[in-house]
Amino acid sequence: MKYMLMMFGNAGEMMEVQSPEWIRDMIGFMTRLDVELTENGEMVFNAGLADSTAAKLVHADGLVTDGPYAEAKESLIGFWILDVASEERITEIATSIAKYSRIVEVRPVAEAPPEV
Repeated sequence: MKYMLMMFGNAGEMMEVQSPEWIRDMIGFMTRLDVELTENGEMVFNAGLADSTAAKLVHADGLVTDGPYAEAKESLIGFWILDVASEERITEIATSIAKYSRIVEVRPVAEAPPEV
């Protein structure tokens, strides 16, 4: 089953708050995780995102504003699309990532839109 894992955070704050050793450890972990997921065939696609200060919000009326919403302390900073054998496996992977981001959203990828 395919799932999307979403990692939230604030890269600017992380660089101010965390030690260089912690940051190197996190980057090393993420690199090793991506290699493992690729080698065992679970990786479909993944990407890290630019800092949220580069984000734009496009509104239905065509208005374009800086984003994300001003009150948001954390935003989406990276994601994985994985194809795993079970919910237990996706939970295991998400738990390992949450060590660095505190929380990871796990959402099944829909195969088709709902019937209307």
